[in-house]
Amino acid sequence: MAPRTLVITPTYNERDNLAEFVSSVLAAVPDAHVLVVDDASPDGTGALGDELAARDGRVRVLHRPAKLGLGTAYLEGFQRALDGGYDVAFEMDADLSHDPGYLPAFLDAVARGADVVLGSRNMPGGGVEGWGLGRHVLSKGGSLYARTILGVGVRDLTTGYKAFTRRALLSLDLGSVRSNGYAFQIETTYRALRKGLRVVEVPIVFVDRRAGHSKMSRRIFAEAIVEVFRLRIDAALGRI
Repeated sequence: MAPRTLVITPTYNERDNLAEFVSSVLAAVPDAHVLVVDDASPDGTGALGDELAARDGRVRVLHRPAKLGLGTAYLEGFQRALDGGYDVAFEMDADLSHDPGYLPAFLDAVARGADVVLGSRNMPGGGVEGWGLGRHVLSKGGSLYARTILGVGVRDLTTGYKAFTRRALLSLDLGSVRSNGYAFQIETTYRALRKGLRVVEVPIVFVDRRAGHSKMSRRIFAEAIVEVFRLRIDAALGRI
């Protein structure tokens, strides 16, 4: 039987992208469900999500009262996945930068024994389209920095296109995850590696958003620099 799959996408002002995102995901994996976690988007993204949910029972919407951050959105989504009995939970951006066409490859990796699957831009077959030099340096430099400090071999630690099995979610001690921005992706993957889970990378081509604005900021990037050191210290002290 196909695993029960929940695709989680946090949203803030993604009205221009949401309908296409949802339809593309459900075309790629018709048996999956989509959970939109909306942080009170002023552009009406949450209301559009409700319209999509009313038309298709595979769509759910979680409304949050304010812009509370990427990490907490995924943590709430993961808890919904566990409570709902799902076998696999995906992280995906709603801005169409993550191609749903790769979803079957992720699920194939899970079927072959992976606990966590990462969509990697930094391996043969992977890449990025539409970024300038500065964004390339930021992404690749951030991943290299985290790999070096944490001493891991994963090639794309900062990817936001990921799949977690139920076993992985139950192993990660989600209640103790503290990162909420860019560092959230690093922390969850590092925790998986520390738990001895099987982490597999599959190549993806990341396409820069066509509508809306990037949520990346200097504050989020600075958080990642500090959090990577905290993770290394916590690991040395046996806290993770």
